[in-house]
Amino acid sequence: MATFSKSLDIYQGYNYKKDVQTPVGFITALKIGDVTLKADQTCKDPMAPETDLAVVAVLSGSMWELGVTDAHYFTGQISVYNKQQVQLLTYKDLTKVDCEYTFSVYEYDPIEKKYFKCLLPTDDATLKGILEKNGRDLNLSAADDASPEVQSPENYAFQIGIKPQPSAQTVTVAVSFSDKVVKSWGLTVTK
Repeated sequence: MATFSKSLDIYQGYNYKKDVQTPVGFITALKIGDVTLKADQTCKDPMAPETDLAVVAVLSGSMWELGVTDAHYFTGQISVYNKQQVQLLTYKDLTKVDCEYTFSVYEYDPIEKKYFKCLLPTDDATLKGILEKNGRDLNLSAADDASPEVQSPENYAFQIGIKPQPSAQTVTVAVSFSDKVVKSWGLTVTK
């Protein structure tokens, strides 16, 4: 079965350059339990570089095995404030592990000569998920030390795995500016 897996360019995410066409991605909203992370980093929208985009995380990787119940995995860079919130969550005994989030992964289409969104919630909806578990630990972490890739603003490596809540949602996967498919994510459980 196919897998969506992209290595994303942190430097291009923070420092958009029109003559560089590497894949980039952002988490634009993320709530874990009762904690809402701030969209406190400002980057350029690759599809409209004159527009600022407030983001929670600049992504370095995104992976989804395309199955209805498969987790979304993200790695990236978050701000000092968000690092502190993520670390606090990992130290607590979390009873609320539900997540709400929005994101976009961008790739460059050399035929159209412009960026397009290659992975995103359909219609830019907010997805509802649950933190994935690795054994007894939740798949959520933030580094203790600042990242050396982009030194200002200060940022920290971060990773998260999110499984779907038991409700039918959709995610759009695209291979070019015009070729895309809508995939199901999550199954509705009836009572």
